[in-house]
Amino acid sequence: MMMNRDDYAVAVRRPDGEIEVKKDRYESITKKAAFLRLPFVRGIFRFADSMIVGMKTLTYSASFFEDDEEETPGKFEQFLDRVFGEKLESAIMAAVMVFSFILAIAVFMLLPLGIAGLFEGIVRSEQIMAVLEGLIRIAIFILYIKLVSRMEEIRRTFMYHGAEHKCINCVEHGHPLTVENVRESSKEHKRCGTSFILIVMVISIFCFMIIRVDGVALRFASRIILIPVIAGISYEILQLAGRSNSRMMDLVSRPGMWMQGLTTKEPDDSMIEVAIAATEAVFDWRSYLAENFPESDRNFPESEQKAG
Repeated sequence: MMMNRDDYAVAVRRPDGEIEVKKDRYESITKKAAFLRLPFVRGIFRFADSMIVGMKTLTYSASFFEDDEEETPGKFEQFLDRVFGEKLESAIMAAVMVFSFILAIAVFMLLPLGIAGLFEGIVRSEQIMAVLEGLIRIAIFILYIKLVSRMEEIRRTFMYHGAEHKCINCVEHGHPLTVENVRESSKEHKRCGTSFILIVMVISIFCFMIIRVDGVALRFASRIILIPVIAGISYEILQLAGRSNSRMMDLVSRPGMWMQGLTTKEPDDSMIEVAIAATEAVFDWRSYLAENFPESDRNFPESEQKAG
């Protein structure tokens, strides 16, 4: 999936080998009110945007590989169909997103606090406890990614993730979007969601070092209440790192780039072709190169020069 402003495209290789591309538009939640576009506020809503678009694209891609055999729906499926009708798919998507969000909070915010609490009798410093909690949170995330990456479907998803990054890096470095050029490009990118998650975990350490509350219940509550604050700060840092080439921002981005080694894998050429198809549906890379890298025109294959 590739997104350019409000336009996004999903490319899927069908079982017959052909590439199907669907282009659509999605208006960000932040456009519903000016307040939602303010710095340090927009981050949490941008995160929600990415979850919504991600669910839409996954649902669309999965539809190509459903069983051809029609099965008689069960009583529960019939009940849901009567209640929601044509909105059933949207209702299921919303339920999955809510459940995923709650599970993520429990696993990555509350569980680390509970584990760190086991060391309260040993560690007296609240600052050290905050650091310990943060390190446990990062360890749980790494373990989670390691475990799910053993699944073949997830591994293929990570390979397509790498193909997306390679396409973006290829164009941003002034190279024509060909399979050969994309293959040679980096699979890590500063604006990746993986980097955002890691920044969230690091920022949470500093927040919980500063904001301290007494009582187990209040500590658990603070981890939930401060999620929008942490997400807002993390989003601004990610955006700044993505736009800047300064040494300071490179240092800030480096841990997230390392973490992408877990969530991106080297794609094969067939996956690169799918990523290129999605990119070309929403982004005129030839015009971009002509404007920002005029010298790259000489590297265009002859067919590409005519097309441009």
